Amino acid sequence: MKNTKYTVTKEFHFEAAHSLPYLPLGHKCRNVHGHSYRVVVACSRWSLDARGFVIDYAELSEAVDPLIETLDHNPGNLLVEDIIKMKSTAENLAAWFYAKLKPDLPLIEYVEVYETAKTCVRVERK
Repeated sequence: MKNTKYTVTKEFHFEAAHSLPYLPLGHKCRNVHGHSYRVVVACSRWSLDARGFVIDYAELSEAVDPLIETLDHNPGNLLVEDIIKMKSTAENLAAWFYAKLKPDLPLIEYVEVYETAKTCVRVERK
């Protein structure tokens, strides 16, 4: 169909701990704490490929699963910040996923990272 944008999403989950030590004393997120993170990765295109897909969900998993495995219950009790090498805010975590995935997923539209059921950050392409 002309002028139709197709977007597929797939959701991933991991458990990890972090702290935000630069927050003021008394702020609960300053302490080491954990989250059940939810990551949504979306890919888009304006026409479907020869298979009738935007992207095969298995291809999406191939790109994302290694990153999830790196963060999920990570070895040595590393904090998220130790792995992503930046302040472990949801914003930076979403940017890390996007930057890591972009080379293998040129159709990536956005990445959403949920720290809780009510809080989400989205990083998207221009």
